[in-house]
Amino acid sequence: MLQIDLSGRIALVTGASGELGRVIARTLAECGAHVVLHYYRNRERTEQTAKAVRACGQKALVVQADVTDLQSVLNMQRQVKTELGTVDLIVANAVIQYPWTSVLEQPLEDFQSQFASCAMQTVHLAKTFLPDMITQNYGRYVAVNTECAALAEPNNAAYTAGKRALDGIVRCLAKEVGAYHITVNQVAPGWTISERDRLQHTESAPDYEKSVPLGRRGTDQEIANMTAFLLSDLAAFTTGAYIPVCGGRVMPAI
Repeated sequence: MLQIDLSGRIALVTGASGELGRVIARTLAECGAHVVLHYYRNRERTEQTAKAVRACGQKALVVQADVTDLQSVLNMQRQVKTELGTVDLIVANAVIQYPWTSVLEQPLEDFQSQFASCAMQTVHLAKTFLPDMITQNYGRYVAVNTECAALAEPNNAAYTAGKRALDGIVRCLAKEVGAYHITVNQVAPGWTISERDRLQHTESAPDYEKSVPLGRRGTDQEIANMTAFLLSDLAAFTTGAYIPVCGGRVMPAI
């Protein structure tokens, strides 16, 4: 029987205070990983997730950083290495939130924020954490992308542009570090049901669901499951992949 086993690994989840980040962090702990929980502003919610990680019998370390700033990420890396050890697994999940509108109306600052929090986050994390992975000849990197990057729909140009830039960087990175047994992949969720939806009873979105071959929205747990799989040795021969988890709404062609 196949099992996702991350026992003894140290995982970093950025944006661990967010709706998806919290579920990913808890899931990795359930698979046996110790978890570094990154946040930018919401420490209280991140501490709640840390309790869930510890309830699984794993270590949890809460760290603050601005992923758009290299020095801040370097400071985070030093803290993690001192207090917990070398990071084996990275989930780049953090992203700046902003109101979506048309290209003509979108403030330029939103395009800049999406590039900084999507593309440059990965550059900063790679420059900071991957040298240790290269030294130990092992590592896993999963970036959270989106179905929007493939669909390029109206009113989400800034988000789409940031995530498409992310896609280019991680594909190059996968080729650059593959020789060191480091895999670099992307999970691309659709419009996902989160705990907020469950509390507000907004799980149903009929118009959106009509466009999904499987006829429903995915859940945060389903995204976390794919993330955990890609971080495990079950996916040791998968790298450079963009994997939609959106019920078939995006089907990359060969």
